[in-house]
Amino acid sequence: MKKLFLNICFLYTVASHAQILEGSAVSGEIGVSIGAAHYFGDLNPNGNINRPKTAFGAFFRKQFGKYIGLKVSGHFAQLGYSDVYSKNEVQKSRNLSFNTNMWELALSGDFHLYQFFPGQMGYEFTPYITLGVGLFTYDPYTYLRGQKYFLRPLHTEGQTYISGFQPYNPMAMCLPVGIGFKYNIRGNTNIFMELGYRFTTTDYLDDVSRAYAGSAAFPTLANGDPSPAFLLQDRSYELGTAIGIKGRQRGISKQYDQYAFAELGISISLFSYKCPTAKY
Repeated sequence: MKKLFLNICFLYTVASHAQILEGSAVSGEIGVSIGAAHYFGDLNPNGNINRPKTAFGAFFRKQFGKYIGLKVSGHFAQLGYSDVYSKNEVQKSRNLSFNTNMWELALSGDFHLYQFFPGQMGYEFTPYITLGVGLFTYDPYTYLRGQKYFLRPLHTEGQTYISGFQPYNPMAMCLPVGIGFKYNIRGNTNIFMELGYRFTTTDYLDDVSRAYAGSAAFPTLANGDPSPAFLLQDRSYELGTAIGIKGRQRGISKQYDQYAFAELGISISLFSYKCPTAKY
C-alpha cells in the first residue's frame, strides 16, 4: 500500500499536462530569447544606437526562495560599427570599421521585485534586476577590396612589432547588469523582456585602442606591395590624405569597450512538489 501511494504521488507530480499543484514551489526556469545587440566603444564613443545586430540567448535559473535566483546564461551575438556613421569629421576621416561574432557565458543573480508564481492569480507578473559576471570571446574582422581579414593576427597597432606590446587576448570578462519584466501567460509558460548592459575588461573588441604604430612598423609583401596589415591599420588614405602618423591617437585606451542586449523570450517554470507523508 505504501509503495502504491508513493508511485501515485510521483506520477501526479510529473504529469505531462503540467498542472500546478497546491503545495508546489517554483524550483527553477529554463528559457530562450531573441533580440538585438549593440556595440559601444572607440568607433562609437557617443553611445549611438543606430546599428543593432542579431542576438540569441538561452538560460537556466535555479530559484532560491520567493525572490532570488541564480542564472547560467549563454549568448551569441553579432557586433560591429564603422567610422562612416560618425558626425565627427576627425573620426570619420579615420575610416576604420569592424565586425565580430561574440559568444558569452555568464553567471548572474536575479532578484524578483514581486513574488512570482505561475498559475496563481495576482502573482503572474514581476519586474526583476540581474547582476553577474561572465566571459566572452570575440575576433574582430573587416573587409578590404571584398576580402575578409581577421584583424588580431595583423597586429594593426604594432603588437609584436613594438617591444613589450603583446597581442590582445580574444577572450575577456564582462559584468552583466540588467532589468527585465516577466509575465505568466498560461500554466508554467512565461514571456519576458530584458535589457542588459555589459561592462568589459577589453578595449580591443573593435581592434582599436591606442596609437598608430606608423607605416614603418609593418612589413611589405615579398613583391614589395603593401601588406594587408599596412593597408588596414590606417584606412584614411581611402578618403584622401593618410593621417596615421606614428604615435598619433588612434583610439581611447582608458575607456573599455561595452555592448548591450535587448531581448524578448519565452520560458518554462519548473516546479518541485513534496508529497505529504502517508499516514496509516
